[in-house]
Amino acid sequence: MSSAESPPSFPRHDPATPAFWDVRFDADFTPWDQGGVPQCLVDFVSAQPRPLRTLIPGCGSAYEVRYLAEASWPVLAVDFSASAVTRAKQLLGDYAGHVQEADFFGPALQPGQFDLIYERAFMCALPRSMRVDWARRVAELLAPGAVLAGFFFFDETPKGPPFGISAAELDELLLPAFECSETRTPPDSIPVFAGKEQWMVWRRR
Repeated sequence: MSSAESPPSFPRHDPATPAFWDVRFDADFTPWDQGGVPQCLVDFVSAQPRPLRTLIPGCGSAYEVRYLAEASWPVLAVDFSASAVTRAKQLLGDYAGHVQEADFFGPALQPGQFDLIYERAFMCALPRSMRVDWARRVAELLAPGAVLAGFFFFDETPKGPPFGISAAELDELLLPAFECSETRTPPDSIPVFAGKEQWMVWRRR
């Protein structure tokens, strides 16, 4: 992902492939990594009347896994980058079993399996050509009444990742299957997303 920091020189890979992300995790170049649990997620979890079966796709370092598991939430974090999964498991220790190397679009995840999909720098990491598939897959994995909640990156810059989206484009993707119940500006955005992201909660129709 782009940042003010000058990145190392990486081989040319498609961000739709694990190799793109493997080399960045191996080089410890992860400017999209917050290094902890965002306040908006903490507020969301504290407001829920019961634990939610949660999926974290494209989990990267997966800091949120420990927080959710310690709150007695059933949580599964997946990433198709073997290097990301290795990093997450090392960081999580006793909670490493909550992380799996798996493709969000693959057969390992079953329709209607989750009450919550937590979006954190996953959709904006995907090439724009994959967005329709992303929206379809999110709707498939969530039963009616379940929730897509997390951070959405609004930016017009064509280069990425992160690949920004407009509010109108996001509505076009999600409104057929979801309704938005909350939007707020995060208080603790990291530099790569600062001023360009919103915390949003979308409920499956």
